[in-house]
Amino acid sequence: MSERVIEHLAGQRDAILDRLLTLIRFPSVSTDPAFAEGMGGAREFLLDRLRSIGLQDVRLLDAPPNVPGGQPAVHGAWTGAGPDRPTIMIYGHYDVQPADPLELWHAPPFEPTIRDGRIYARGASDVKGSTTVAIETIAGFLAVEGGCPVNVKLFLEGEEEVGSPSLPALIETHRDLLAADAMLSADGGGAAGAVPVLNIGCRGICALQFSLRTARKDAHSGKVGGALRNALHEMARLIATLHDEQGRVTVEGFEAGALPFTDALRAESASLPLDEAAWYAEFGAAPFGDPAYTVRERTTLRPTVEVNGMWGGYTGQGGKTVTPAEAHAKLTMRLVPGQDPAAAQVAVKAHLERHAPPGAALEFSYRPGGTRAFTLAAGHPLRAAAGAVLRRAKGGEPAVMRLGGTVPITTMFQERLGIDSLMFGLASPDEDAHAPNEFFRLSSLDEGLRLWPMLLSALGTMRAADFPRAQR
Repeated sequence: MSERVIEHLAGQRDAILDRLLTLIRFPSVSTDPAFAEGMGGAREFLLDRLRSIGLQDVRLLDAPPNVPGGQPAVHGAWTGAGPDRPTIMIYGHYDVQPADPLELWHAPPFEPTIRDGRIYARGASDVKGSTTVAIETIAGFLAVEGGCPVNVKLFLEGEEEVGSPSLPALIETHRDLLAADAMLSADGGGAAGAVPVLNIGCRGICALQFSLRTARKDAHSGKVGGALRNALHEMARLIATLHDEQGRVTVEGFEAGALPFTDALRAESASLPLDEAAWYAEFGAAPFGDPAYTVRERTTLRPTVEVNGMWGGYTGQGGKTVTPAEAHAKLTMRLVPGQDPAAAQVAVKAHLERHAPPGAALEFSYRPGGTRAFTLAAGHPLRAAAGAVLRRAKGGEPAVMRLGGTVPITTMFQERLGIDSLMFGLASPDEDAHAPNEFFRLSSLDEGLRLWPMLLSALGTMRAADFPRAQR
């Protein structure tokens, strides 16, 4: 069934690329209200596209009105495969990260530029490229075969890049509509590229922001320097206590509950080779990190505490001789299976309180909880189908890997709806997602238009009853 669809999609490639470029041009930055028009434009574009390809129940899904800060999700469905065939939720997101710092881009970030076989633009890799492939695959089946091998429901989120704050409430509001047997995520890379990769999990995440105050007000550095604590100095010292010199997290109780690091995990990680010297060279950085673990293990299988921002005092043009009274920092913690996000937050908060300098005041601002790490169990039908497709398409046994980042929807759908997920995105790790000059390879677009039809066809040979679910 998939061969005719693949041929059709290849013939539509220019039109598909044009639609992808149109979607990218909407500056759909979810974290900044100034981009509300871009968010709305992306939603309307997707709604129109889903209606045009023949999906039913195309609409926006909102969280309840009493849940602040949420962005609607775009929904559409085709359920004509019959009750015996599995219902597959297909996930993507239309929001993107801010493009700052703008001066580091080689071209305007929301005006996609194609050069050297790459689309350069914010959101091209994360994750409008892979989301477009998923949509166009469904469109191809409906156009060529008059139906899909499985029942499909599309769920295109609008707040993934801000941690999906209203998603739990949105899921609860639309539980019946979102019922499915499994989920395929267009977010989470690995499907494209020379080495076949089966992406079966990701780390969790939680966050913490805090301020440190050392005096009632800023002061003239010439008058008080050397006799009054400088909030930025004290913040730097406090932040430094979170790690030892090799980068190991020193927070007592932070790894509580983490599952053991086993030889099997180590072998799984090693199945995808990594040239560590080349990896560091790509970033122009010196080697760093716990020597007991490889770079791949540090970045996918170990928990982390990272400072995402630290500020205070004067940061404008020129100089200002001031001793700051207050400093601020933002932290995120990446979590491994077994860690509880709320407990990790509490451990880091307690550490900072213990190590704060005498006379300094700490004030914390954080959203309780977070997202647990996700793992797709061995033997799951999604793993079997995707593994078979990758072996057939690429002629080798796929490596098994986990993302170092977080795809919150995987854990939320598992915990709240009993739906397991496979990440089958097409982005590559080197595509500078979240950074200036983000790009998406045209070869990944072409490969996705072959792999996604093959995967849906493989899932169409299975029955709904083959899929385990915690809540039926």
